[in-house]
Amino acid sequence: MDTDGFEDRLQALRPRLHRYCARMTGSAVQGEDILQDTLVKALHARSQGAEVDNLEGWLFRIAHNTSLDFLRSNSRNTVVPLTDDIEADLIPEADIVAIGFQTFLRLPELQRCAVILKDVLGHSIEEIAGIADCSPAAAKSALQRGRVTLRLLAQEGEDTRLPLMSDTDRRKIAAYVDMFRSGDFDAIRAMLADDVKLELVNRLTWQGRDKIAPYFTRYAEVAKWRFALGAVEGRPAMLVFDGTGSMDIPAHFVLIEWSEGRIIEIRDFLFAPYVLEAMDWVRLS
Repeated sequence: MDTDGFEDRLQALRPRLHRYCARMTGSAVQGEDILQDTLVKALHARSQGAEVDNLEGWLFRIAHNTSLDFLRSNSRNTVVPLTDDIEADLIPEADIVAIGFQTFLRLPELQRCAVILKDVLGHSIEEIAGIADCSPAAAKSALQRGRVTLRLLAQEGEDTRLPLMSDTDRRKIAAYVDMFRSGDFDAIRAMLADDVKLELVNRLTWQGRDKIAPYFTRYAEVAKWRFALGAVEGRPAMLVFDGTGSMDIPAHFVLIEWSEGRIIEIRDFLFAPYVLEAMDWVRLS
């Protein structure tokens, strides 16, 4: 398998891997970060001569371990009870996709892993056991328990994550959105730090004020978007809507980071539409 073919297959699996990472970490944005770490690890292992018979299973194993590392580093580790054999039916995909990521986060890790892999992504019990490094019996028990618990949690409803931002942060993101609406990209460029980083998620990364100039030029040339102030998972964001459609659901979103009054990072999710699935967002203007 040549390198180009390998990378193409990684890209093809990216949305499925994100569905797993986002639900494991309870965040669409952090799920993308975990996914990127997963792909970096996979490419490194491949460059070191790793032999891969089952690419999807191998990638999910890396994604699983990377997610657990993230959760444990943030003190979210949970012990999973694996006793008793509780029967539970499969949760229909239409129902499970509608369950918010924070609800999944309330499941113990192995239960969460088993439900996501089986009911969201269609893996077998044997595949789940291989990915989670447990016995098939343990995987089956975790799946059954997870289904029961998830149904109960979904009935309770979720606490909405309100956008907790300071007045200063709100003014900054509101000004940024207003500049995009009016096409005043020169004013935005004046706000950029010299070493500003731009990430077009799933496409490219540029760094430096001069290097990212084409980004704003491209937006200036395209009149199909409408922009709104909002929050994504409680973080201030610019929501971007299709100019020909409704304002019910954003087409993508942009996150901005500031330091000492300068923009130091722009993360634009234009090329990562899979991140929007069941994403926690709110429009503020």
